[in-house]
Amino acid sequence: MLRESYREELDDINACLVGMANTVGSAMSTATTALLDADVALADLVIAGDARIDAVRESIEERCFTLLARQQPVATDLRTITTAMRIVGDLERMGDLAEHIAKVARMRFPEHAVPQEVRPVFLEAGHVAENLVAKAGTVIAKRDIAAAVELEADDDVMDRLHAQLFRELLSDDWPHGIESAIDVTLLGRYYERFADHAVSVARRVVYLVTGEHSMAPAAG
Repeated sequence: MLRESYREELDDINACLVGMANTVGSAMSTATTALLDADVALADLVIAGDARIDAVRESIEERCFTLLARQQPVATDLRTITTAMRIVGDLERMGDLAEHIAKVARMRFPEHAVPQEVRPVFLEAGHVAENLVAKAGTVIAKRDIAAAVELEADDDVMDRLHAQLFRELLSDDWPHGIESAIDVTLLGRYYERFADHAVSVARRVVYLVTGEHSMAPAAG
């Protein structure tokens, strides 16, 4: 009976991680809309919502520490708990990055923080970020190694978008001045880091399932 309760607790922690990934994905989606539409109400929603993401992290970590203390797990169970604690850190950081994007949108309101020329890049970056975190949630829920490998390949798209932003910024005819260039540089970095943390989540699940720290390269 005690063992059954322990397994249920591990399963519930995993379900909470999936829920946290969904929340973070929603935060990024809302932050991107706030950025592109100069919507201060949406920006404020993301900023206020980050405290809830932080609270979920604290709750999951506390439950993991309790299991470590009471159950003294070994082997796979120990790896499951320690991996959950690392994943929750990645997800919380992704929430912070969505908040950073919302804060830039708020700071520049009522102006748009993103010049017209690079809006399509940020629109695509938002879509890529949402896809990455959705896939990360699937990887956590199903311990899906194939999806984890796909996720790492999908991150290459974000890297290309980041490089494209720098080409725009470094071109001789950038007309928007230093302040806008700084905003765009920071925003590009936030999206790139968000994607990197999604990849980190996938790698942690691969380690949990296989005991290996690396992923096989994606086909093609």
